[in-house]
Amino acid sequence: MEKFKSGFVTIIGRTNVGKSTLLNSLVGEKVAIMTNKPQTTRTAIRAIVNRTNSQIIFVDTPGIHKPKTKLGNTMLETAFGSINDVDVVLFVIEATSSEIKKGDNIILEKIKEAKKKTILIINKIDLVKKETLLEIIEKYRKEYNFEAVIPISALKQDKTTIILDEIEKLLKPGPAFYDLDEYTDQTMRQLVEETIREKALKLLDDEVPHGLYVEVEKMTERMTKSEKPIYDIEATIFCLRESHKGIIIGKNGAMLKKIGSFARTDLEKMFDMKINLKTWVKVSEGWQDKENFVKKFKANS
Repeated sequence: MEKFKSGFVTIIGRTNVGKSTLLNSLVGEKVAIMTNKPQTTRTAIRAIVNRTNSQIIFVDTPGIHKPKTKLGNTMLETAFGSINDVDVVLFVIEATSSEIKKGDNIILEKIKEAKKKTILIINKIDLVKKETLLEIIEKYRKEYNFEAVIPISALKQDKTTIILDEIEKLLKPGPAFYDLDEYTDQTMRQLVEETIREKALKLLDDEVPHGLYVEVEKMTERMTKSEKPIYDIEATIFCLRESHKGIIIGKNGAMLKKIGSFARTDLEKMFDMKINLKTWVKVSEGWQDKENFVKKFKANS
């Protein structure tokens, strides 16, 4: 009988290359929020894939970008720090550039320093010609001895099994670190906060999302009159400016209601129970540079 294997895998790449979409397709559950805005993931989210002979624990890291705030620096530390703490690295790049971009070069150097077993994932191959893809593969193969190079379209979820098989080959025999029915180590509170933030990111204009932070103030379970469980959740959306607050709330509170409604629908599916969600909006100027906020995003918090 084949020995059971286990290990940790980090997914690393520039902002907006499709890391969270890939993670969700590998896990088969929605554990990372997906939007078309860069820097969506702020913490290293753990997601778990249980297979017949292995348990693979994924760490989805913030995208590599040039930091402008304390939060940005923390996100960068989290991303690069994850390389040293895992067994396998999934390095995600886009097929849409035939040159190795500056951000990708920085990541490559970190991988070389760590000498980690790395699988190169080339995403968005549906947007380029085959010749361009072959050029990219050749350039990257000259830079590092990758264990495998897998071209994909993360949205189509067509290479999930291949990626998981390649990872499993690289893992060592070991125990399951989590229960076999778990798929994330995020708390319910974190999942609620991330879901509300995702809906806000998708519904709001470009000038608002980067300054958004969601905090659950209250989360209690009770029984309805018909003896069915329901969660009462109260959450605050923090933004950077008074003008942003008006946009988030919307005319007669319409936008805030929409964000709450969309979030509640997702959360009820996720937790398989009724949700009573109340949301407020507060202004906290410069929160991205305030230690009491930023410490919540640090890898060891």
